[in-house]
Amino acid sequence: MLVLDALFVASARKFELLPPPAFVEVAFAGRSNVGKSSLINRLLNRRKLARTSNTPGCTRGIDLFRVRLRDATLDIIDLPGYGYAKRSKSERHAWGPLIDGYLRSRESLKAVSVIVDIRRGVQDDDRQLLDFLAYLNRRAIVVATKMDKLPRNRQKPLLKQLQKEIAYPVYGFSAVTGAGREALLTALLEEALEIAGAGG
Repeated sequence: MLVLDALFVASARKFELLPPPAFVEVAFAGRSNVGKSSLINRLLNRRKLARTSNTPGCTRGIDLFRVRLRDATLDIIDLPGYGYAKRSKSERHAWGPLIDGYLRSRESLKAVSVIVDIRRGVQDDDRQLLDFLAYLNRRAIVVATKMDKLPRNRQKPLLKQLQKEIAYPVYGFSAVTGAGREALLTALLEEALEIAGAGG
């Protein structure tokens, strides 16, 4: 699937400071060490669109990217990573209201990708987020990253095991090889645009 254009629009430490909704939005959330920014860059075929770092927890506000496809325009939301103990307590506590407020209040949000490391599976804070999304009646899918870290003969069994554990669609993905890109991008568009009924 061809991405015609992808650009950074805004970053905000408070969700109220984000620009008013212009297009349907798909958010990406996950623990600070699952490769969320690398996933976004590979998904959109841009090397440095979302900021990556060797230090987990690089995304510290809500980042908004605008993506133009052939038949649709949508906004990608990169939410701050959670579960990283080396950030200050005050900063970690601030991320709770930041993510909570966005997920509760953003009318243009149509789907959330919860990203997990395939080698570690769904952890407690991931389950809490999925439960919260169900409570809010938000659509969600689970993306299992770092598939390239596993031998091929372990990839499908672990994906099947993960799918049995949760009641959400699960997609495997590798930011290194690009495996799973087309399937994930198609799924996100279907989740977002099925509700919106149009491409923006």
